[in-house]
Amino acid sequence: MPQSVPMQNQEAITHVNTFVRSVYNWMAAGLAVTGVVAYLFAHNANLFQLMFQVVGNQMKPTMLFYGAIIAELALVFSISARVQRMQASTATGLFIAYAALNGATLSSIFIIFTQSSIVSTFFICAGTFLACSIYGWTTKRDLTSLGGFMMMGLIGIIIASVVNMFLRSPAMAMIVSYVGVLVFVGLTAYDTQKLKAMALSQPAGLDAAVVRKGSIVGALTLYLDFINLFLMLLYIFGGRRD
Repeated sequence: MPQSVPMQNQEAITHVNTFVRSVYNWMAAGLAVTGVVAYLFAHNANLFQLMFQVVGNQMKPTMLFYGAIIAELALVFSISARVQRMQASTATGLFIAYAALNGATLSSIFIIFTQSSIVSTFFICAGTFLACSIYGWTTKRDLTSLGGFMMMGLIGIIIASVVNMFLRSPAMAMIVSYVGVLVFVGLTAYDTQKLKAMALSQPAGLDAAVVRKGSIVGALTLYLDFINLFLMLLYIFGGRRD
């Protein structure tokens, strides 16, 4: 009888590790899909013209680009709000579809920034993301208040970005980028702590489909943190093409 408690603890640890590994694997898969699609669109003139029109020295988004943005928002809402009503395969497919659409809309970064700066910024982002995730997983501090504060910061970033679409101020864009880095660093730690709580609260013997759907939701959350942190860092550190 005394040996059953350690065995149960070991099973719980294994269950948590399996769930977390699944979340990060799906996040990595989403990032890979986004990267491949962005690269293909950027290096294929016909595909690129579906999203952007080059007029002189300027790129102008097409109507399809705006349609893709609306579709991305709809997919994020569907996965986040309706995942419990979906099949696990449906949730997975929607996540991959979102990652692919995001890659198409982000293809312009290969035209604006040098490939070497994109790669170096990606590794800077990956290191920063990893450090924040480790902190969020290991800290004993409750990050709920931090998460609320970061969400307020995110709303501020969105408003400032919309305003700057009309002002076109490089200074404001740079300020938004620096603030954005701080916001998504905080959100990464906060969301990782939420992921840990989710993993620890899952009962043993939970249906595999339910676990998969939880993994997809967690992967989507961390994917969004990573992508946005990467874009903010790219604006700061990225070398622009002549």
